Amino acid sequence: MRLLLAGTGLIGARHLAHMETHPDLDLVGIIDPDPLRRKHPNAPGFASIDDVDVTADGIVLATPTGSHAPLTIAALARGWHVLVEKPVADTLANADAMIAAAKSAQRHVLVGHHRRHHPRVVALKDIIASGRLGTPVAASLLWLMRKPDDYFDVGWRSGLDGAPIKQNLIHDVDTLRWLFGEVTDVVGLASNAVRGAARPESGGAVLRFDSGVTATLTYADTTPTPWGFEAGTGESPHIPHTAQDSLRIACTGGGVEFPSLRTWSGAAHWNEEPKPTETPVEDGVPLVRQLSHFAAVIRGEADPVVDAASARETLAVILQIEKTAKWD
Repeated sequence: MRLLLAGTGLIGARHLAHMETHPDLDLVGIIDPDPLRRKHPNAPGFASIDDVDVTADGIVLATPTGSHAPLTIAALARGWHVLVEKPVADTLANADAMIAAAKSAQRHVLVGHHRRHHPRVVALKDIIASGRLGTPVAASLLWLMRKPDDYFDVGWRSGLDGAPIKQNLIHDVDTLRWLFGEVTDVVGLASNAVRGAARPESGGAVLRFDSGVTATLTYADTTPTPWGFEAGTGESPHIPHTAQDSLRIACTGGGVEFPSLRTWSGAAHWNEEPKPTETPVEDGVPLVRQLSHFAAVIRGEADPVVDAASARETLAVILQIEKTAKWD
């Protein structure tokens, strides 16, 4: 598949590295307004989508959130399938416009909630869906990292779009939706007590799902702990691997921890001792698996695991967390 890449920031650079070595992909161009950042030894550079003069099957959009809708719609008009980073858009109205444009162009939009491609997340889904732990009733999730101060030197990250709610917690919300169903109720709380920035830095949320599950989520980008998806799984090359669990799911017949996938079962009530069982999983790189899936989507061999309509529902939850979380 002939792919373009738009955006060469943190996540764009990771996409680029995987695209360069993926056997099913051919990088045919890089789009970035900065001439130095779009320079590549084997692919032409373009300042904008309008400047692209090569044939492409699809495009990976790793650009700031506010640009997702206009760039996706422009790419669809060019006849390209789109892999757009999360969040799908900055507003629900813009997400709706993207959904309509994809339908009109008869092209697919895959949204970069790449954790659904992580082997351990897939195994966790299988454990929950199998029913061997009974019915899920509650979950507790932590995402507690400290971002370096210069992370926020990029203009768009200094405000609400750069907060951990939309940048990080959105992945966790999408994963929980995949596990438990749609969210029916949302309560959020937040604080900016450490940096005093014009955005929430830490806080929490309580989500209730239509399946009956209640989940608590605690987040912060001001504390260097070992507890968070990236640290626990080693998924990000920028975050040291701690192998610590950050999610626990309680079911009527036991429970499971993630990312270790240690399950606890065998106890009928609190007077009996639950026993742990380890679940071996062969690991893989979710961004690479996502690119392979995108190639299959372009070839017509698969439907998007996370399309724009599904990502819109995750965005709706995130916007509600932001709306209910008072931090100043």
